[in-house]
Amino acid sequence: MFKVIIWATDGSSQAERALPFAKHLAQANGARLIVVHSREIMAGRGAGPVRLDEDQVQAALGKQVADLKQQGRAATLQMGEVMAGGAAQVIADIADKEGADLIVAGTRGHGSLTGLLLGSVTHRLIQIAHCPVLVVPPAAGAST
Repeated sequence: MFKVIIWATDGSSQAERALPFAKHLAQANGARLIVVHSREIMAGRGAGPVRLDEDQVQAALGKQVADLKQQGRAATLQMGEVMAGGAAQVIADIADKEGADLIVAGTRGHGSLTGLLLGSVTHRLIQIAHCPVLVVPPAAGAST
């Protein structure tokens, strides 16, 4: 059913919760797994990455992809760079370019209003993606 699966990650624990689902679905379907991370950049004076630990996030994702390959999975890492607030579009564009059948993403579990006010990559992704999006909620009792 699935030939290409995207795991969208920002390196957070919420995104990490989605990885086992992406791995399982990729293995069960013999699908290629593409790890997608978008480095968000702030504009203006002192412009730079939104996350101060961006270098560590990218290194950790590279290691995860290497581990997936070592486990025999067809996995690649694709990085994007965008102004803050545009990560969902980068993920959707890569999914379109790669012909993805599914995007797997985590969420903090904010309600609609909080997500609207604070911004939610996953919420936006559901609206713009041309393929199904599997949203993995936070662990029961986890703080948001």
